[in-house]
Amino acid sequence: MRSDAQRNRERILHVATAELTRCADVPLSAIAKKAGVGQGTFYRHFPSREALVLEIYRYEMQQVADSAAMLLAVREPDQALREWMDRVARFAMAKAGLADAIRKATSGPGSPAKPGNAPVTTAAELLLRANEEAGTIRPGVTADDLFLAIAGLWQIDPRGDWQPRATRLLDLVMDGLRAGAAGR
Repeated sequence: MRSDAQRNRERILHVATAELTRCADVPLSAIAKKAGVGQGTFYRHFPSREALVLEIYRYEMQQVADSAAMLLAVREPDQALREWMDRVARFAMAKAGLADAIRKATSGPGSPAKPGNAPVTTAAELLLRANEEAGTIRPGVTADDLFLAIAGLWQIDPRGDWQPRATRLLDLVMDGLRAGAAGR
């Protein structure tokens, strides 16, 4: 992809993420206008609302997933895991409004399936195995276990003061992961 085309695509994704998070039914023409691209450019990148919504979801999930390895490179494993959980919380709270757009894009007959969360699951496993090897969490915890433990994040109202509640919840989860660790 040419560099100008890539910039257009990224600008569309950035604007669309913000607009669809605010309102699932925002007109695509409004997104194109706010991104500073014409309708043809917009539809060349995203031929349908569904394609745009699913690409935003994939892109955002990949950003969260990619941050796991970056955090492990600069933090101790337990610090990397805890900081990554904060990123998952920010993703969950920031994208709560986008959930309506995703649901609408994937719920109709013949609609595409919601993309899986494999990148985030892989990232969680990477962090969990690094912590297990370092002896900072109990052995045998899986990504599924972790996501079940932090599922309370999705019960927090993102419009309120969600950060203190999310921090308490994730600190409790981290304490639970540390219980029974080899290094304790």
